[in-house]
Amino acid sequence: MTNFAHPDLPVDGLLRRAARRDPDGVAIRTATRSVGFAELDAWADRIAGFLGRTLDEAAGARVGVAHVLDPVFAAAYYGTARSGATVVLVNPLISEDGLRHVFATAQVELALVPAATAGLLAKARADLPALRAILVTDAADGVVPDGTVSLHQVLDAAPDQAPDRAPQRHTAAPADPGAVACVQFTTGTTGRPKGVLLTHRNLVANAKQIALAHRLSAGSVTLNHLPLYHVMHLNSGMYAGACQVLCQDPDPVASLGVAAEAGATHYYGLPARLHALARDVRLAGAVHPGPQLTAVLSGGSALDPEAAATLHERLGVPVVQGYGMAELSPLTHSQQPDRHRPGTVGGVVPGTECRIVDLTTRRPVGAGVSGEVQVRGPQLMAGYLEGGHEARIDADGWFSTGDVGRLDNDGTLRLVDRLTDVFKHDNEIVAPSRVEQILREDPRVADCIVADWPDTEHGAVVWAGVVLTDGAQDEPRAIAGVRPGLGILDVLDSITTRANEHLALFERIRFAEAIETVPRTPTGKPQRRLVRAQLRHRAAV
Repeated sequence: MTNFAHPDLPVDGLLRRAARRDPDGVAIRTATRSVGFAELDAWADRIAGFLGRTLDEAAGARVGVAHVLDPVFAAAYYGTARSGATVVLVNPLISEDGLRHVFATAQVELALVPAATAGLLAKARADLPALRAILVTDAADGVVPDGTVSLHQVLDAAPDQAPDRAPQRHTAAPADPGAVACVQFTTGTTGRPKGVLLTHRNLVANAKQIALAHRLSAGSVTLNHLPLYHVMHLNSGMYAGACQVLCQDPDPVASLGVAAEAGATHYYGLPARLHALARDVRLAGAVHPGPQLTAVLSGGSALDPEAAATLHERLGVPVVQGYGMAELSPLTHSQQPDRHRPGTVGGVVPGTECRIVDLTTRRPVGAGVSGEVQVRGPQLMAGYLEGGHEARIDADGWFSTGDVGRLDNDGTLRLVDRLTDVFKHDNEIVAPSRVEQILREDPRVADCIVADWPDTEHGAVVWAGVVLTDGAQDEPRAIAGVRPGLGILDVLDSITTRANEHLALFERIRFAEAIETVPRTPTGKPQRRLVRAQLRHRAAV
């Protein structure tokens, strides 16, 4: 195991440390306000005190915290951890059924969520007997739904502890870095979302790993153009003492102006938004973020190399990609700004090991050979809320990621696809992301998703759902080799023909269909499992 030293403190200690080092520095900035490190630390203290007084026993209690793109999330996240309770991260964009699953599975006792989420929870309240109270995070005016209270009443209360005093936890239990600090649910792209148990040590270790990999420092200004506030960015920025700018405008071109105004050194974006930015006709005349920008960083799903090249040419900075997952706190790999090799996700972050094992024998394979990606390091989860993690973590601490990839000679990782996404045509493995990459090279393709269409002769053949760009559509007609009656547009004929010229025989598209949009999770990952289920149903009819 690689030696890696990191602070042995609870995750809320990252904020406490930053507040002591630079109390007046700006921790988080939005379009309407700036919050300093000391002020944010005081907010966390007030929330911790409130939870300590409200919950019968804060230690071990589970508090649902919605990771909204707002400074209040940082206060709620660190304040909950400081109280001794466990943070259960809540995606405010998921459905009522999804919320019910998260709250019931985690047995959440208290929720800190926006009003819209509070409304959905009110409908599910009868199915959530453990839920005792709901605090609304976005009700600055004090107007909240019935049965809830405003979190701002807690934040505006007299502080119960000055930020320059010695750290004091609002529970009798000691601050154990090995204790579970956070439950983060997986996105559910391959099944029902699972609760991942992350310790204080997992989160603090990964905060340092990310800060080193992304070259964050106290002078960094990170622009987060994300739909949600991910703890990866929060913790790494807090570890470095960086200023974090939250861009709440979903327009990718507008985000460049925000980055310029803020003097951003790092721009974080989702692949879906970066793809849209690269194709936007306004990009050529958009405001440049400025000479201080060092990199555009992407993660969560594959970033199209052509989109990365376009943004690199226009912005003049490296466009780098990383890799990880909830079970790994989440980052394990990252390209370096001076070594951003297209088509890869870079090497391991400090303190992490990676190997590839054969899909059948489970033995390690050499460079250039594809197999399942396995990793180990201090950021590896403590387990799943529901148990059963033993099947994915072996006796030596290697975690099976469920992703197929291969390593270059220098240890750089190239991902092929999710193990659950790849399928066989005859005896050959088809990687949907490879076909999607070829399709996206066509300027008439705005977005796409590839999955397997059941086939009695070959096992499965390639189906592609294509979102056409404006002006690319033509009169519909059935084309050779494509199932008629699916609303195929004439332009798909040439798109499919062109793509198949660059694909192996077993990868070639057999069925193509024009679709309005690619179904994605709130974090931008394609919902291939949903599409596959729909295709199987249609094929059986």
